[in-house]
Amino acid sequence: MKLNNYRKGFEVYLKLERSLSQNSISAYLRDLDKMTQFLDMNGMDISPQQLKTEDVSNFLNWLYDLGVSARSQARILSGLKAFYKYLLMEDIVETNPLELVEGPQLGVKLPEVLSIEEIDALIAVIDLSSTEGERNRAILETLYSCGLRVTELVELQLSKVLFEEGFVQVKGKGEKERLVPIGTAALKYIRYYLEHRRNHQKVKKEAEDILFLNNRGGQLTRVMIFTIIKRLAEKAGINKNISPHTFRHSFATHLVDGGADLRAVQEMLGHESITTTEIYTHIDRHYLKDAITQFHPRMQK
Repeated sequence: MKLNNYRKGFEVYLKLERSLSQNSISAYLRDLDKMTQFLDMNGMDISPQQLKTEDVSNFLNWLYDLGVSARSQARILSGLKAFYKYLLMEDIVETNPLELVEGPQLGVKLPEVLSIEEIDALIAVIDLSSTEGERNRAILETLYSCGLRVTELVELQLSKVLFEEGFVQVKGKGEKERLVPIGTAALKYIRYYLEHRRNHQKVKKEAEDILFLNNRGGQLTRVMIFTIIKRLAEKAGINKNISPHTFRHSFATHLVDGGADLRAVQEMLGHESITTTEIYTHIDRHYLKDAITQFHPRMQK
């Protein structure tokens, strides 16, 4: 990718001219890498001189669709602007395609994203002595660990939780199935739920292979998941307007912020491939698991 030809020079500029810390330099370089990945996924092997304002806008729109928060989008845009400031100073480009790109509205909190601390707070207020406690903890851990849609969660089958491999097999939109890595914390709490609750329930015949059950041994509804999360948010003193989808947005934002490859995040979310070729349609499962292992905040809990 031609954009990457200038990565080393940009790094030197940030270190010597801007006197930034190594953490800040790494963040700027990750922002450049994200733009590079996006262009690569679209088959656009272009130079900095060829990049258009429309390309940058499309990139930001795609980050939004992926569920990346407005604040994270603004930070990534800032990193790209710093890159073009360097290119202009070095006379590598004559014009800046980012001049006319407007950043996201930070006041508009769509999609809403929870911080890592807020997710920890939500889980901490679950009453594990209650009948539903172990189940609700496993539900929240699974939502955040896998970035599932609420329908995918309530329809998740016990037989599709691959404990040894560390994956869940999910049926998404259009009946399309995908493998999603699941973190060690989520698997641990699913095991607790099975051992302490589900294995002792009388299960309705039609729900025998459904992982998360209601108190009557049947499949949970989408509304019930919304209610669980709303009540926990109120108990934790979190005033954001959150829903099960908030965990999906948070999952994507935290992975992208941490430096995970955009292709891996897209695949795990079950988004349609945006590339015009099929080269990235099927990503190696070890590659996906590495993204979770390295970049998911609760992987090691």
